[in-house]
Amino acid sequence: MDKIEEVRGRRVVIRFESAKCVHSRNCVLGRPDVFVPNVEGEWIHPDRATPEEVAALAANCPSGAITYERLDGGANESPPLVNVVRIRENGPLAMHAPLTIRGVDSGFRATLCRCGASKNKPFCDGSHAAAGFKATGEPATAVSQPLAVRNGAVKVTPQANGPLRVEGPLEVVTGTGRTILRTTETYLCRCGASANKPYCDGSHKKVHFQAP
Repeated sequence: MDKIEEVRGRRVVIRFESAKCVHSRNCVLGRPDVFVPNVEGEWIHPDRATPEEVAALAANCPSGAITYERLDGGANESPPLVNVVRIRENGPLAMHAPLTIRGVDSGFRATLCRCGASKNKPFCDGSHAAAGFKATGEPATAVSQPLAVRNGAVKVTPQANGPLRVEGPLEVVTGTGRTILRTTETYLCRCGASANKPYCDGSHKKVHFQAP
């Protein structure tokens, strides 16, 4: 994984991890003065925004590629009150929770591959577009009970040649915000072949999916 680029301003530090970036472009469209696209040299300018504005930009980064540290005494990013994974139409799984992925503390946001084509598994690298991946962002709602606890640690463990095992309180949410499952453990498809997306149905064995 690429190393993290760090730029220190007077009131806030911005960190950018390119290996996690899925090029949603929320940063360069939202604040092109702070994240300046297509330039030589320095392209991140923390002092052009307030710490609160930088925090909002980070919160709007679905992959977790952008993080920050406030130097003005203000609060840094806090974990969400409700852990969610959002299902992107024809695209990845966008997670928002206190995440441990493959045993590594991974912050509060990550975008994980579900098409099987990413070269940066378990993270999305945008390969779903070139692969022509098709999968609804609006699966049917399953019967589930409200969780006693809706936040807290979430552990993501990619199974060898298989799905993503997710442990911890989690709500599975569609692209339009409909909750379709409340769970404390589930297996999410990452081979792209399941007939029951976003969940695993064992199809990774039929398609001989290979991934550590």
